[in-house]
Amino acid sequence: MTTANPATATAIKTPAPASARRAVLRSETRLFLREPAGLFWIVVFPTALMTILGLIPSFRNPDDTLGGRRVIDLYVPVAVLLAMIMSGLQAMPPILTGYRERGILRRMSTTPVRPSALLTAQIALHGAAALGSAALAMTVGRVAFGVELPGQPVGYALALLLSTASVLTLGALLCALTRTTKASAAISSVVNLVMMFTAGVWIPVQSMPDTLRNIVRFTPFGAASEALDRAASGSWPGLAQLGVMALWTALVTFLATRLFRWE
Repeated sequence: MTTANPATATAIKTPAPASARRAVLRSETRLFLREPAGLFWIVVFPTALMTILGLIPSFRNPDDTLGGRRVIDLYVPVAVLLAMIMSGLQAMPPILTGYRERGILRRMSTTPVRPSALLTAQIALHGAAALGSAALAMTVGRVAFGVELPGQPVGYALALLLSTASVLTLGALLCALTRTTKASAAISSVVNLVMMFTAGVWIPVQSMPDTLRNIVRFTPFGAASEALDRAASGSWPGLAQLGVMALWTALVTFLATRLFRWE
C-alpha cells in the first residue's frame, strides 16, 4: 500500500490563493445578483430619478444662471454620484457587518480562504455595480435628453475612479465602526443623506449659495460633483477637486485599515 506524501496531500486539499479568491468572487456574485432590491437602488434608482427630473419642462430649458446650460445637464453627474453613494454607503456596509456578526469572517480565518478575499470581492462587486449604473445614467441622459457626453473623457474617468474609491473606502470605514447590522443600517442611512446633499441630489452644487458651495467643495462628493461637471463641460477637473478626493480616500483608507476587525 502506497502512503501519500503529506506535502502532496496538503497541496491537493489547499486551493491556490488565486483560485480561492476566484471561488469567493463567483459565490459572492451569485449572492449579489439574487438581491433585486439592492440592484434596484444601485443600478435603476439613480437613472430613474434623473429621468423623472428630466421630464420637468423647465429642467430642459437653458438657464442663464447656469451659463446657458440646463438643469438636466447638471443632474447626470449627480445621478452618477448617487449610484456610488447607494452602492458604497447603503448596500455594502450591512452585508459586511452581517458577515462579521454571524461569525462568517471568523470561520473563514481557519480556512485557506482569508477574510480579506471576501472584503475584496464585495468592494469589487459594488464598485462594478456603481460604474455600470454610471454608464446607464450617461446613456439615458444622452439618448432621452440630449445631454452631451463628457467633453474631457480622460478627466471624467479619473474623477469617476477617485470618487468610486472614496465612497468604497467610506463604506469600509462604516463597516469598521459598526458591530451589528442594525447599527450599520442606521449609521449608513444618516451618512447616506449627508453625502447625497453634498453630491447635489436635492440642489446641484453649482446652484448652491457661495458660502454653502465653498463648504461642500471640501467634502468628497462635493469635490466629485464639480470635477465631473468640469470634465463633462470639456475642461480638465481642477487639481483642488482631485486633491480633495484623493486626500479623503487616503485618510479614510488609513482609518478603515486601522479600525477594521474581522471578529
